[in-house]
This record gives sequence, structure tokens and C-alpha cells, in this order.
Amino acid sequence: MTTAELTAAHLQRGEALFKAPSAFVKGVVRVADLPQDGCAEVAFGGRSNVGKSSLINALTGQKSLARVSVTPGRTRELNYFTLGNDGQLLLVDMPGYGYARASKAEVKSWARLIRDYLKGRRELKRVFLLIDARHGLKESDREFTTLMDEAAVSYQGVLTKADKLKAAELAAVESRVAAELAKRPAAYPDVIVTSARSGVGMPALRAAIASFV
Repeated sequence: MTTAELTAAHLQRGEALFKAPSAFVKGVVRVADLPQDGCAEVAFGGRSNVGKSSLINALTGQKSLARVSVTPGRTRELNYFTLGNDGQLLLVDMPGYGYARASKAEVKSWARLIRDYLKGRRELKRVFLLIDARHGLKESDREFTTLMDEAAVSYQGVLTKADKLKAAELAAVESRVAAELAKRPAAYPDVIVTSARSGVGMPALRAAIASFV
């Protein structure tokens, strides 16, 4: 369902899910080490420094669940977190892409990990593609969406750092991003606008994630 179709019941379900304890499980650098328990998972992808870790912390209400760094490119593995009672769902913090200072070997290694993760991962229900609202979609984002389209992985755009823009500017960026993603075969037709700092969009994103439990 789209954000506009969310009901009070959906929002309450999302809030209840994220009130349960969350915990770091492990970091994965090889596909062979991915969890094999069959638990459903949703992943957060995006450019380096787009705010993935901050968003995960804001969603769960835990300030240090996911490590936040001011240095782009610090997340170099698939970081797994449990969510809900009895680990009903797994959250995955993916390595950021588009960081120019990373070595060619590092970029190649991260790209291989992400590509192998997306291919045939039945447990992966959706990738939330985080996009800095100040910049909109960049070429590296488009390359990532192409990768997900080819892997037939459902993904949804999430604008981050919405508090950095005025309302009219934010609306324009949201419209442009939504229009571009609508042309993509594997993209979910709804963009969620968020701010980890102000809390904007957190209830809607929690509800969207809860739908996979």
C-alpha cells in the first residue's frame, strides 16, 4: 500500500513492532555467511553518508544500535539487526556506494557483495533506497536501481534529511524522484519522505516495514 493508504491500524502495527527490542546480529562480508534461518528481511541501501545508520537508529529508538560516522564509506559489510519479538524480521544496513575516496579494490569488493546479496535472496522482501533530499537521484543511485531491476528485487525510494529543505523544495524533489522511479520495473510506486532528526516519516516507514512480518 502507498503512504496515502495507511490506516491507523497499519501505523499502530508499525509502532508496536519497533517498540520491541532490536539488537545487532552480525556483519557479513561473504554471501556464504548470510543467515540461513529463513527469516524475512528488509534492507537499507544508498550512497555513502546518506543517513542509513541514523535512520535505523531513529526507527528503532536506539541511538547507537547502528554505528553512525561522519566519515563516508565506513560501513563495509552487510550489518544485520533483529527486529520485533523473537526476531520477527531482520534489518540489513548495506554498504554505501559512490564514495570516491575508496580504493578500486574496496569498491569492487563492495559491489560484488551487494550484487551477490541481491541475486536470489528469497528472504529479502524489499530494499529501501535512501536518497538525500538535498541532492535527489544521482548517477550512482541509478546504477543501483538498474542492479535491483535486473535482480527483480522490489525497492522503494526513501528521501532522507527532509528537515534540510523548505517545503516547496522538498515537494519538488519528491515529485522528481517519484516520477523517475515510476519508470523502473522493480520500484514500488511510492516515495516516503523522512528525517531521522525531526521524526518526519518514521511512522509511515515503520508501517511499511511491518507489512512484511
